[in-house]
Amino acid sequence: MLRSLPKLSPLLSAPRTTNIARFLANSLRCASSPKTITTTQTSTGRIAMTTRAPIRPRSSSTVSSITAEDHVRQPKLLKSTDDDYDGVIVEMDQPMDATTFVPILRSSISHWKQLGKKGVWIKLPIHLVSLVEPLVKEGFWYHHAEPKYLMLVYWIPETPNTIPVNASHRVGIAAFVMNEKREVLVVQENSGHFRGTGVWKFPTGVVDQGEDICVAAVREVKEETGVDSEFVEVLAFRQSHKSFFDKSDLFFVCMMRPLSSDIHMQRLEIEAAQWMPFEEYSAQPFVQKHDLLKYISDICSAKIDGRYSGYSAVSTSSSFSDKKYYLYLNAGALKSSL
Repeated sequence: MLRSLPKLSPLLSAPRTTNIARFLANSLRCASSPKTITTTQTSTGRIAMTTRAPIRPRSSSTVSSITAEDHVRQPKLLKSTDDDYDGVIVEMDQPMDATTFVPILRSSISHWKQLGKKGVWIKLPIHLVSLVEPLVKEGFWYHHAEPKYLMLVYWIPETPNTIPVNASHRVGIAAFVMNEKREVLVVQENSGHFRGTGVWKFPTGVVDQGEDICVAAVREVKEETGVDSEFVEVLAFRQSHKSFFDKSDLFFVCMMRPLSSDIHMQRLEIEAAQWMPFEEYSAQPFVQKHDLLKYISDICSAKIDGRYSGYSAVSTSSSFSDKKYYLYLNAGALKSSL
């Protein structure tokens, strides 16, 4: 090897043997190093050596620190869930002041806009009432309120708003309960429109949230009179508007079968209760004077005589849910047609 060195470079032909020793030492160090050595010959005949260190992967700790840093730089967003109509639902819970909340809200809306979301529903519990004003200033509006929360909504795209309005109807029932003596269960109320009129009327009431019409009728009869009963049919229903805080109203007349006869009236709402012959009830001037009550009386009379069929409750299911629902239909007519 030493004999060939003087031919490669004038550097090695120098009279000083120290240059040769230094070159050999450097060569041995390079051979034992993981570095890559590249030799090229220049136009002057000199040998040029280039060393290249291997590329080492970045340590996991460095990657972790950069990832964590990038994560910190990401804007905070409100936690949300998607609804079935390309919207999002936010259920606020953690305490937050307006100064902290507004930037997060704006970043969230920007993020949802990029995702193509439309409606935003924010459920605000009563202990976060301080966030109502900043939400309204950001363009949200009231949708509905319950005892423990307020729901506010926002429409992101520049298209007509299709967020459904709050529940538009209140649902009520009237219970036509008649025994084997052709006596009907009637009450006089000590509150409401009929207070002090002396009018005898069917037990009535409002259907509770999540309550079926047929179940509500049984409950109202029991609460007002203490009489146990079972649902038979919906005889008719009426729809009216602007009846309760501008809401519409659905009123179902239900035929009931009594399971007991003793009356134990609710004194908080009921002034009097009794079993009255149906003809006497129907003959009341108030009933004969008003079209609605007259129609109801005629329907009940036709039902008593077997000349009218109502809608019975049939338990059904839906492909959208495992819950059971009631479909009200004319079972007799359906059976005959089949």
